[in-house]
Amino acid sequence: MSRSYTTESGPRDYNAAVAALNTLQSNFSAVEAIKKLGPGWNKQALPEMREYARRIGYESSDFDRLNPIHIAGTKGKGSTSSFISSILSQYLPTKRSIHAERLPSSVGLYTSPHLRFVRERIKIDNQPISEELFAKCFWELWDRLEATTPPTPSSAVAISQRGNAAGKPVYFHYLTLMALHCYLQQAVGTAVIECGIGGEYDTTNILVKPSVTGVTSLGIDHESLLGDTIESIAWHKGGIFKEGVPAFTVAQPEKALEVLRERAKERQTELFVVPRHQALEGMKLGLQGEFQNVNASLAVAISAMHLQRLGFNGVPDPYDSVSALPQEFMTGLESARLGGRCDMRQDTKCDNLTWYIDGGHTLESIEMAGRWFASSVATGPDATSTTRILIFNQQTRDASTLARRLHHTLASASGNSSEVNSQLFQHAIFCPNTTYKDAGYKADLVSMNTNQHDIASLKVQNELATTWEQIDAEADVSVVGTIEEAVGRAREVAESGRQVEVLVTGSLHLVGGLIEILESEVEKGDSRL
Repeated sequence: MSRSYTTESGPRDYNAAVAALNTLQSNFSAVEAIKKLGPGWNKQALPEMREYARRIGYESSDFDRLNPIHIAGTKGKGSTSSFISSILSQYLPTKRSIHAERLPSSVGLYTSPHLRFVRERIKIDNQPISEELFAKCFWELWDRLEATTPPTPSSAVAISQRGNAAGKPVYFHYLTLMALHCYLQQAVGTAVIECGIGGEYDTTNILVKPSVTGVTSLGIDHESLLGDTIESIAWHKGGIFKEGVPAFTVAQPEKALEVLRERAKERQTELFVVPRHQALEGMKLGLQGEFQNVNASLAVAISAMHLQRLGFNGVPDPYDSVSALPQEFMTGLESARLGGRCDMRQDTKCDNLTWYIDGGHTLESIEMAGRWFASSVATGPDATSTTRILIFNQQTRDASTLARRLHHTLASASGNSSEVNSQLFQHAIFCPNTTYKDAGYKADLVSMNTNQHDIASLKVQNELATTWEQIDAEADVSVVGTIEEAVGRAREVAESGRQVEVLVTGSLHLVGGLIEILESEVEKGDSRL
């Protein structure tokens, strides 16, 4: 139970903090207006972040005390960051250790988006901060900002702040400042910071002198902000490189790698391309999916370099991808967790129903989700006695293109060369990201940057249903209004007694809503457990 911070304006508990935070979201019209400004509109984001930091009592250089590790990329940012945090957590102080030799004293992990609770974004030692600590840090920032005079915002920021609380940064910017403030208040020894969008102008690039920087696999995404070429994407991501700070990346498209090398040279640092680490062959990583070997290899190199820079002995050579890894690294890789990514769960109400959950919101990530699903489900004779269901949504991108790519990937993986009328799922269910039929969204899952008319009319979902009927005429295609109803439909299918495998993919908001339903059932005892 979280403590209530009551003032004249009412309680200041976690729920009040989330409600206030939601007032900082940019609404749909503001987001659309910003997109029309084109790439580079957010050049003023960092100067304004520095000013916000001063208003809450910090200079950008103060965050260097966190020994931050900065991660950018298109795919695998969250996975790589989670691997790093898990590895570094194996080096926390113990009763047998000498504290001075056992830094980091604790590990912060800042990622986005969240799945069930907004406090998931701000973790310490791989656990979300408590509701009490979230509320405390949130209101401390709120009051400091209230007590100072805000500068005149840039035109783009003014658009994004339409209807928001005056003088406050927008949602993600506020959370970034709050995470850094929280980590300093909690004396975190290392903070692993995942970029939001891009790198050069990203809010998290307020960091002055990180310990290490890393860029995960690149692809095309957020074109309105970053441009529509791989070179432009790479330029933005390489913006996190800092003079004299070791920089790592993984194998990239040739043009992207050229740009990353140029960016490293500009910033007077050297970029090292990390190959797959041989010690990972045959190892069962904590995060599923064959592609996680790439993320894990990058995490090993970054963690090793970071620990070296902290003065550790007996850690791997960050440039050696052949030698055996110490047990701490192996345990960290095996115990890493990240919900909603290649996440397989048994249903607690239907023993014969298995959920395969993976957020895939770009063409590359939806392809990876398809490959993972194809490699995980029943094959051969077992497949004929299994019913497969797809639950999909992507509210703000080209959803139909993503659906076609998913079908193509699964058809190829199953050896079916036909992209039309090859039945991969007996049922396809399309729904918006609204969680509950009666309650709608809980406060943590409210999103104001989507077209509410499209959600109410199920416009995108009906378009998806039409697309799927064109590529798989045999499937039973349906549109429902909430994630809760989609879950109910899947369980109805499972009543047949056949084994049922459900792939839930697309928007991470869809994935978060599904996990909210499944986990809240267990917490309420509404299951067979």
